Amino acid sequence: MKSWPIVAIAVSALAAGAAFYLARRQSPAPDAAPAAIEVPAAQLAATLPDFQLADRDGQLKSLQDWPDQALIVNFWATWCAPCRREIPLLQQLQRDHGPEGFQVIGIAVDFRDKVLAYADEMQIEYPLLIGEQEALDAAAAFGVEAVGFPFTVFSDRQGRIVTSHMGELTAVQASLILDAVRNVDSGLVSIESARADLETALARLPPPATGAE
Repeated sequence: MKSWPIVAIAVSALAAGAAFYLARRQSPAPDAAPAAIEVPAAQLAATLPDFQLADRDGQLKSLQDWPDQALIVNFWATWCAPCRREIPLLQQLQRDHGPEGFQVIGIAVDFRDKVLAYADEMQIEYPLLIGEQEALDAAAAFGVEAVGFPFTVFSDRQGRIVTSHMGELTAVQASLILDAVRNVDSGLVSIESARADLETALARLPPPATGAE
């Protein structure tokens, strides 16, 4: 009976999406959608960190290669079921909001051959940056202590980080966050006010339904 608390803690951690990339060699990520976690703003880096990862063609790219764009930086892996479910939404966000200055960047924390094959299968249209440990280091550079997948960071056009979202993103959540970024970019509100308003709006949403593949 003494082992039950340990089991409960482990199950809770998995449900929250806190499985680390390095554990991928031992077991796959769970299929259940992890609970969404809003990383405290004080914990986030103030601006997009400077790092380089190889794109689909093997060319080194950094987030600074998309200037004057509000970035949606999504960390994912092919073995992560919630990540895979999220890709169609990211595709739609790029199609709908790319013309107004939003750019989705997928950062795959995974083996390159698996990422390229899956990207071709899913016909992913937005840019991908790919790495193993170096991609995990890039995620840590955003200021989070424990990175669960999927993990998405939203910046304004100046490269300032507005907010982040750990867990599978829903269309409603994305809409609220993009509205907040627009308000920051237009000068209507400060980043601090946008974060506070966004925290309140997201907290009012009902819990997202748990999906399965």
